[in-house]
Amino acid sequence: MSELHALIERYAQPGRVEAILLRPERLAVPVSVTRADITADGIVGDHGRPGKHAVTLIQAEHLPVIGAMLDQPAIDASVQRRELVISRLNLNALKGRQLQIGQAVLEITTICAPCSRMEAALGPGGYSAMRGHGGWCANVVKPGEIKQCDTVTPLAVKPNLNSDA
Repeated sequence: MSELHALIERYAQPGRVEAILLRPERLAVPVSVTRADITADGIVGDHGRPGKHAVTLIQAEHLPVIGAMLDQPAIDASVQRRELVISRLNLNALKGRQLQIGQAVLEITTICAPCSRMEAALGPGGYSAMRGHGGWCANVVKPGEIKQCDTVTPLAVKPNLNSDA
């Protein structure tokens, strides 16, 4: 294992699910729940779409950063319309990685860019403040139950046996 690969695999601590927010229909106010079931299509009770955007995650530590850029306190996670609020683990370092959350396994697929509604929700500059802090989308590798306060653990990267490196 290369030194860089070893560094990529190392995390200071596991993450934690701080909140689970469901949107029962498009544009609905998110509802906070303490547990949820994840199926192959996403979180039961959420209107989201299946595939690489089945579940959305946001970094809890980014909420006060966005607020600071807007000269406000930390913004409420429900404003961003992401389903899972995760703390203690750098989601930006996990693109393409699988995460064990409760009984479920998710794979981080793509950045979740802010939408134009952020300008109205957060005020002038809201869209720009969210850029780079909008969270991540994930597909479902293994369905299962998740709960608030569950541990979020990155799974080991499988070695590429076809690589010459």
